[in-house]
Amino acid sequence: MDQIFCSRNSYYRSPIGAVEEGTSVHFRIKVPLYLKCSKAHLIVIDESRNSKRDNYTMLWGGTADEAEIWECDFVPNKMGLYWYTFQLDTVDGVRYLVRDFGSNSRLDYNIIYSWQLTCYKKGFKTPDWMPGGVMYQIFPDRFYFSGESKREGREDRQYHKSWDELPEWRPNKEGIITNTDFFEGDLKGITQKLDYLEDLGVTCIYLNPIFEAYSNHRYDTASYEDIDPLLGTEEDFKTLCAEAKKRGIRVINDGVFSHTGSDSKYFNRQGRYKTIGAFNSKESPYYSWYDFNNWPYGYNSWWGFDTLPNTREDDPSYNEYINGENGIIRKWIKNGNSGWRLDVADELPDVFIENLRKAVKEQDEDAIVIGEVWEDASNKESYGSRRRFLLGDQLDTVMNYPFRSAILEYLKGIDAFHIMEGILCILENYPRPVIRNLMNFITTHDTERAITMLAGEPLNGRNREFQFNTKMNAEQRSYGIRLMKVAAGLMFTLPGFPCIYYGDEAGVEGYKDPFNRSTFPWGKENTDLLNWHKSLAKFRRGSSCFNDGEFKDAFCKNSIMSYIRYDKECKVLCLFNAGYEDIAVPVPFEFSEGELILATHDDMKAENNSLTMPALSCAFIKINND
Repeated sequence: MDQIFCSRNSYYRSPIGAVEEGTSVHFRIKVPLYLKCSKAHLIVIDESRNSKRDNYTMLWGGTADEAEIWECDFVPNKMGLYWYTFQLDTVDGVRYLVRDFGSNSRLDYNIIYSWQLTCYKKGFKTPDWMPGGVMYQIFPDRFYFSGESKREGREDRQYHKSWDELPEWRPNKEGIITNTDFFEGDLKGITQKLDYLEDLGVTCIYLNPIFEAYSNHRYDTASYEDIDPLLGTEEDFKTLCAEAKKRGIRVINDGVFSHTGSDSKYFNRQGRYKTIGAFNSKESPYYSWYDFNNWPYGYNSWWGFDTLPNTREDDPSYNEYINGENGIIRKWIKNGNSGWRLDVADELPDVFIENLRKAVKEQDEDAIVIGEVWEDASNKESYGSRRRFLLGDQLDTVMNYPFRSAILEYLKGIDAFHIMEGILCILENYPRPVIRNLMNFITTHDTERAITMLAGEPLNGRNREFQFNTKMNAEQRSYGIRLMKVAAGLMFTLPGFPCIYYGDEAGVEGYKDPFNRSTFPWGKENTDLLNWHKSLAKFRRGSSCFNDGEFKDAFCKNSIMSYIRYDKECKVLCLFNAGYEDIAVPVPFEFSEGELILATHDDMKAENNSLTMPALSCAFIKINND
């Protein structure tokens, strides 16, 4: 017999997935006849009304396939999360439907609110320019040096003599890791490499922080109003944005607003600035921005790092400075940026994000707001409450860490059936406007390089000295390149858009910070991997189904994963083999006459409704709809 209920099947729930406010959702269940069900109810918990419980009587709809059909409609009228289950009055007493593995159901005697229904703001829209594109993340100090040295003469900074050196990892004489070694990569350098990025298929550059700061990572902001002198000037930033735009490339900035640096014009603990900082005086205009428990040395800081004092984002003065009419958000949009990636979005209060979104959209309704959230952002809890990131008043989309985990776990041997479940769960919970702009990646500045994680010596908690001294051998690199090609194939074709971390396309390796932030190997790129990324970008650009198309899993078992992306213009069957043996993979009949448009191996050929896939490979078969 069929399932009693399946939340991802339109027969049982229509429409499936997240819905706009006021959308009527039709529910249908098929109860086995032997249960002799006399009544059925849909039970809903509405989080927007303090988890009020509502019961909806289901109507009897006849019998089919040895089951009784019960159905009803439910209309979520207010954005938020709704949790639901089904209550059945049976010959065995009251039974409940609870979620089994995936979206399926089973009977239980205890009530469990198993299924999530996300209801988002009516009319919620996200920018149209991101879907179908390719993002490229740049750690500015390590991408390219224009050759124009801009050293300020600070004695506490170290400048590398060679671009090929590894980042400094040792603590200083006081035993402190300062992150003050620089390779002098700059904004002019990025501008000089725009032709490379255009050829790679990039349509958006995401810059790690570029504002004045003490460290090389610049997450310890010293002045939101100024470009870090080592990177260049405000005019250099304007030029970068203008020249990028000529090539169809947009630029977004990293917004670090949950904390500043202690060595900043706002806090001024080191006394390096002429301003009166919060550390210097309680009369400072910035004093209310920080949370002191025993001024001046006792203050809350980000994860306990006293160089990163937390800001009070609910402070009116701070909010006005960042989000006001003449604030930081608008300033840099006026100077050419196309949006913001919000660092640690789950550490920013709801009202601050809402104010920030308002500032962004009033300045440029086409600018994007992306949040850093590592978990399922639809039901994330922080600050002691459920977050509203994806409901329409805050973020346009998020960094897609769940998909990163899915890709890497699949390539590490986890059964594709379980991996697909994680992917479908995100697609079920996230609003469509968010999904179309999901930022998919396999490496960031906060993670190990994917090639190292997949093919290198396992880190297993070993220290920085091990990370510094351990490099991949030729066999590991060859294996890693094959894995990276499959990983990139997934990243480029799953719903959302791909984000390449600078150097991943060139085969750059590295363990954790700072080794994941080494310089780009100009002239020493792995051309096989680089050309594969170019081919994926071209393929993606020429297939409209990757812009905002539908997603359907096809066959997922053991080491084989396949899914279909489709829209009115075309369909693409995406096939992956993460195993170590050649496997004949079933090809749906509708793709039997399709074109094998891209594959990791040139000799692949579909025959008799199957495609023999070599170990560690992927392939894409396309059908154009007439």
